[in-house]
Amino acid sequence: MFSSKTDPIPPLRYDIQVIEVAQDGQDYLLFQDMLGYATEGFAIPAEMEPILSLIDGSRSVQQLMPFVGEGATEEELLQYIQFLDQHRLLDSDFFAKSAEETEDRYEASSIHHSNTAGGSYPDSPAELKSQLDEAFAKYETSEPVSEAAALYAPHIDPRVGMQSYVKAFSAIRNLKPNRVIMLGTSHYAGLYGDLYDNTPFIVSEKTFRLPNGEVRADSAFIHLMKNSLNSETHGVSFSDRAHRIEHSLELHLLYLNHIWDHDFEIVPILVGGMEDLLYMNNSHKEQQVNSFMEWIAAKTNNETIILISGDLAHFGRKFGDNTPASDMFESVKAFDHTFLKLGADAKDFDLLEHIREDLDPYRVCGFPPLYSFLKTGLTDKGTILSYDLWDERERNSAVTFGSILYK
Repeated sequence: MFSSKTDPIPPLRYDIQVIEVAQDGQDYLLFQDMLGYATEGFAIPAEMEPILSLIDGSRSVQQLMPFVGEGATEEELLQYIQFLDQHRLLDSDFFAKSAEETEDRYEASSIHHSNTAGGSYPDSPAELKSQLDEAFAKYETSEPVSEAAALYAPHIDPRVGMQSYVKAFSAIRNLKPNRVIMLGTSHYAGLYGDLYDNTPFIVSEKTFRLPNGEVRADSAFIHLMKNSLNSETHGVSFSDRAHRIEHSLELHLLYLNHIWDHDFEIVPILVGGMEDLLYMNNSHKEQQVNSFMEWIAAKTNNETIILISGDLAHFGRKFGDNTPASDMFESVKAFDHTFLKLGADAKDFDLLEHIREDLDPYRVCGFPPLYSFLKTGLTDKGTILSYDLWDERERNSAVTFGSILYK
């Protein structure tokens, strides 16, 4: 850990969110780390904020001493800096080594452990089964189909989106595919620097472990991918660390494990951002999408279903808009209606043009995986099953989500 009184103190990590919270009459600064490196739930008294603001990479312990209360020593201040470093809050050599060890452990592991169990839903198998049984009995279900090419469904927190999940997954409860190719939004690939800049498709070969069962990866299919595809032409990476903290795929598996009792294997693929497509025609990334999905289409048979995981609009104060979400409901719903209609009609070019207008104004995280699926050309028609809105009124924000079944 950092141990010098004269060298500049490493700055606070730029990718950590600091939130002021109150507990038992005391104000605290809570540190939230999307990448999961820092100690979960770590907080310090709010009166330390002036000192934190000075830890910017330019000052040493000695240079901070004039700003510290009377009676404190350089040794005590250094110990406090080391305390922050120990909890992986500083952009230090210790943090870099610790973060890399975390990622290496994940990539070396054969198991993906759920990020959502115990929070979004019970981690007790019995409690989870009871909750899902109750949901499928309570909410409107879809007529089960005998065959389907794909299902586009949300990855919203089940506590606010259960009704939409039931409507979507009940449609495929009678299917028994051997392979499920999963295309899900990658929310965190961009946090890994340039690791995934030229590879929008991130494949994992791990077994996904959820409270209601484990699902194995289709290793034979993934090995074929490794032998047939390359990063430059197909935009594919097999460095799967972006899966470590991702929830977009595992939430779909939660429902598959509930509705199916047959053995099946998965091909877990995260789909990163496609901003290039918004600014130019026939970009390199667009060519990669075309090449990758053409290969996927050629390997898809009647024992395969494709699951596409994505929500719709993210809008309001929390997402950077200047107006509260409630003032945007009508315009967002109109935008979403067009998005779902174009998606259901498998009009990939028109869907892209719709998102390009105003450069994805509502941050539709489901666009990259849905657009990618449409480039397979495996279907020309889908049916919209659901559309819902989560109004996070206390934060003047909202998220919309829906589902489409493709036969």
